[in-house]
Amino acid sequence: MTSERVVRRLAAILAADVAGYSRLMGRDENGTLARLKMHRTERLEPALARHGGRLVKLTGDGALVELTSAVDAVSAAIEFQQAMAEANWDRPENTAIVFRIGLHLGDLIVEGDDLYGDGINVAARLEAEAPPGGVVISGDVHNAVASRLKATFADLGRLALQNIERPVQAFGVKWDPADWQVSPPSAAAPTVATLSTAYVPLTLPDKPSIAVLPFQNMSGDPEQEYFADGLVEDIITALSSFKSLFVIARNSSFTYKGKTIDVKQAGRELGVRYILEGSVRKAGSRVRITGQLIDATTGGHLWADRFDGALEDIFDLQDRVTTSVIGAISPQLERAEMERAQRKPTESLQAYDYYLRSLASMYRHTREANIEALKLCQIANNIDSEFALTYALGVNLYAQRKSFGWVVDAAQEIAETRRLARRAVDLEKYDPWVLAMVGNGLAYVAGEVEDGAAHLARAVSRDSNLAFARYSSGWVKLYLGEIDAAIQQFDVALRLSPLDQRIYLAQTGMAFAHFLAGRYGDGTSWATTALQLQHSFLSTQRVAMACYAMSGRISEAQQSCALAMQTDPGQRISQIKDRNPFRRPEDINRFAQAFRIAGMPE
Repeated sequence: MTSERVVRRLAAILAADVAGYSRLMGRDENGTLARLKMHRTERLEPALARHGGRLVKLTGDGALVELTSAVDAVSAAIEFQQAMAEANWDRPENTAIVFRIGLHLGDLIVEGDDLYGDGINVAARLEAEAPPGGVVISGDVHNAVASRLKATFADLGRLALQNIERPVQAFGVKWDPADWQVSPPSAAAPTVATLSTAYVPLTLPDKPSIAVLPFQNMSGDPEQEYFADGLVEDIITALSSFKSLFVIARNSSFTYKGKTIDVKQAGRELGVRYILEGSVRKAGSRVRITGQLIDATTGGHLWADRFDGALEDIFDLQDRVTTSVIGAISPQLERAEMERAQRKPTESLQAYDYYLRSLASMYRHTREANIEALKLCQIANNIDSEFALTYALGVNLYAQRKSFGWVVDAAQEIAETRRLARRAVDLEKYDPWVLAMVGNGLAYVAGEVEDGAAHLARAVSRDSNLAFARYSSGWVKLYLGEIDAAIQQFDVALRLSPLDQRIYLAQTGMAFAHFLAGRYGDGTSWATTALQLQHSFLSTQRVAMACYAMSGRISEAQQSCALAMQTDPGQRISQIKDRNPFRRPEDINRFAQAFRIAGMPE
C-alpha cells in the first residue's frame, strides 16, 4: 500500500490580527465587528488583489494570507497598513481598529485550500512581535526584498519566538507614505497630503532602560486619581536623576493609563527593558504602595514589594520604592549613581496636594482646565510660599495659554510669567523641572530667548532624561537660528517619549527646523506626522502651510491657510515675531514669504 504524497510549496505567508481586540469588543461588540468586516472588504482584500494574494482563512480578529512572492507580500502589507492609517486618522484611539502584521517565507504543506507547517507558525509569532500599525518580517523575507522596495528595515536581532525551536532573525519595516499612497488624500483632511510613517520597533538603549506605568488607584475614590498620578511622576523624576539609567518620560508612560497592559508589548512600544507597575491605596492618614518590576523582554518578575506608612511620610515611601527599583537592577548601574541626595519638594502636604491637582488640570489641555490649574497653583503658593515647583508650573501654564491661543491680556501675562520665573529660580536653582519650565516660559512667552536657553541647558545637564527639557531646548535653539542643534534635541525627545500625546510639539519643531533649512519636503513630512496626533494645533497648521507654499504646492498651501485661519481668524503676517521670537531676520522673512504665497492677510 503506497502512502499519499504530501504536497508542498514555497510561499510567503502574511499573518495579521487586531491589536487590543478584546478591549474593542468589550466596549462595542456590534460596532467593532461591523468596522472589522468593512476594513477586510474595503482595504485588505483590494491590497491582496493588487498583489496576487490568496486569503487562506479568517480568524476572529485576523487573517492568514498566502502570496507567491515576498516582494508582493511586503507590498501588500505596507499598502494595507497605509490604508488603515488613513482610515484611522481622525478616529479616537479607543475605537480605532489597528492591525499587526508578520511575514515569513517558508515551505508549506498543502491540503486542498488550506495550508500547514512551521512557516505559518513563524509568521503568526512575528505578527505578535509587531507594534500596532507595524510590519515585522523574517530574515528570509528580508533577503528576498532588500533593495527591491521603497522601504527600510530595522534589524530586531534574533528573536526567541514562542513554540519555535530556533531563534528567528527579524526586521521591522518602515516606509515613506508618499511612496506607497494608493488613493488620493481624504477630502476631510485637506492639509494632510501624506500619512505618517509606520511605527518601527525601537532598539534598546545602550544602558538600562525603564518605564514607570500609571499606578492603579485602589482607594475607591476617583477623586484620588491625581494623587496616584502625582506619586508616579515623582518616582519618574527620582529615577531620572540617575545618569546611568534611560527613563521614559511621563507623557509616554501615561498613554497606558486605564488600559489592560501587556508588559512585553509596552516594552516594545516604548523601547525599554524594564517596566515598573503598581498601585496606591490612600485611606485617611495611611498610604499603601505596591510595586513590581518586570523584565519586559522576557515577562519575568524581578522584584515585588509593598510599602505602608503614614501620609506625612509619603516622600520617604517614594524614596523606598525608587531605591528598591534601583537595587533590583543595580548590577547594570554604575555604583556612583547609587548615592543620590534625598529631596522633598515641600514640607507642606497640603501645598503638595494642590500642586498635584494643578498638574492634573494642566494635562486636560482645555482653556477652563488651564484657568483652574493657575488658581490651584496660587493656592499652593499661598500655603507654602517657598515651594518652587508651583511657581515654575505657573510659568508653564502661561506658556500653554499662548500656544493654544488662550491669551487674554498679553502684557499682563508676560509680566506674570517673568515674576513667577524669577521666584521659582530664586527658590530652586538646581531642580531640572524648575529650570526647564522657567527656561521655556521666559523664551516663548517673555521673549527672553538667551536667558531661557541658559536655563534649559542647565536643565538638560542635570537630567538628560527629561523629554520636556529636550524639546523645549530644541524650540529655543530654533529661535536662535541653531537649526542642527535644534534637530538633535528634538531627536532625543522623540526617543525619550515615543508615545507622548504631546510629542507633536517635538514633531512640529522638526517641521520648523527643516523649513528654516530649506528642506521643505522633510518639513512637510514632519508636519503631516504631527497633524496625525493633533490636527487642530495652530503651529503645525502654519508650518505645513509654509512648507507647501515654498515647495510649489500652492493649492495645498491655500487649503492649509484656510484651515489655519479658521482656527485663529486674527492671525496676520505682521505677527510672526510675536508668535515665535525668532532672532534671525531671514527666518522671519522666509515665513512671511511663504504665508503671502498661501494667502494669509498682511
